[in-house]
Amino acid sequence: MLEGSCQCGAVRWTYEGQPRSATACNCTACRRYGSLWIYGYEGEGVSIHADSDAHRGYERPGGVLAFHFCLTCGAVTHWRGRKPGPDGRRRIAVNVRLSEPETVSAIPLQRFDGLGTFEDLPPDGRCVADMWF
Repeated sequence: MLEGSCQCGAVRWTYEGQPRSATACNCTACRRYGSLWIYGYEGEGVSIHADSDAHRGYERPGGVLAFHFCLTCGAVTHWRGRKPGPDGRRRIAVNVRLSEPETVSAIPLQRFDGLGTFEDLPPDGRCVADMWF
């Protein structure tokens, strides 16, 4: 199981299993947040652990996601689909940068062009460790 938390610990997440990749997106939100996302469905192996008043979601007008951040330290912890999909499941992603580096360093990196084409870019062999500086 992978775990992560904001700087102050008020918002934590758990992710059961091992993700196939972590996504680095260049959309206007993700590039500002500097986040790396691993995906799942709410209540299906991905859980947020926090009091309801510990975080707040930001929804861009017309957007399909709500980016959540800790109200105490400001860390971007996760995003959540605004509505369930046709199958009744709600997409969720957690910010893997909030994990301890050694637990996620080998996860392959998937680049996503959320700014232009809205498509995955070809793999380039990098992994999360390559994004730690």
